[in-house]
Amino acid sequence: MTESIGFIGVGTMGEPMCRNLARKSGLKVFAADRDPAPLKRLEADGVTAASIDEIAEGCRTILLSLPGGNEVEGVCFGEGGLLSKAKLGWTVIDLSTAPVSLARRLYAEFEGKASAFADAPVARTRQAAIDGTLSIMVGGTRDCFQRIEPLLRHMASEVTYCGEAGSGQAVKILNNMILFQTGVALAEALSIARAHGVDGKVLFETLTKGSADSFALRNHGMKAMLPGVFPERAFSTEYALKDLSYAIQMAEEQGVPALGADVARELMERAAELGHGKEYWPVLLRAIEDATGKG
Repeated sequence: MTESIGFIGVGTMGEPMCRNLARKSGLKVFAADRDPAPLKRLEADGVTAASIDEIAEGCRTILLSLPGGNEVEGVCFGEGGLLSKAKLGWTVIDLSTAPVSLARRLYAEFEGKASAFADAPVARTRQAAIDGTLSIMVGGTRDCFQRIEPLLRHMASEVTYCGEAGSGQAVKILNNMILFQTGVALAEALSIARAHGVDGKVLFETLTKGSADSFALRNHGMKAMLPGVFPERAFSTEYALKDLSYAIQMAEEQGVPALGADVARELMERAAELGHGKEYWPVLLRAIEDATGKG
């Protein structure tokens, strides 16, 4: 496996990211996942299915794209995990969204084994992952960032150095917190407009022409809330709640009020209780509709 890259986790976002890496990098890519289906699909792009042990044995650069902090911790700290196999000259890049504290802990642990670690969570949609136009926010040393940036650009159109270890996660988590709170505002506005007989399409199209315009409006509002389309295998309510919990944890650690984040969490939890946990997170609209009887 000389001049090869390991990719652990090829789910909703990981599969298209791994595919772009294999197609564009010119390097051999080995991938591991519990689900054989995406590994089978990736074979057509030259990706070889492998175990985590095989990746650890033969790859000097290893990328993680996992559901959250618990999974990252398991792969790294668990029995037979990456930290037990770390070698001189390794670079581990975590593309997952995970707690800031975990990123800093991993950085210290890998550095102690003469390996490099960078937190590099991704933002934007699954379609952006397919198109290779993600935004990636990186925390770690500047030397490590300069070394891995060309690799990340095979998957992203925006790659930003955010500072020391954990900074990438902090920026990504806060990005999502803002997005979710904007989603709450859009859902409330749409529900209020409809309750007063105003066409939701007219409302949202008009908002795009004024100061309320935003990426969230044009994508999550107009493409999901307005038509009521909340597919599974997108960024689910459950995953959104995970990211939101990380933001609230960050706020609580420093005694910062995060009242807007609390409201977003309450609505998402209600949507999950209504059976929408696996659906695309703008389905929080259903929690408002349920509360008002306007659904």
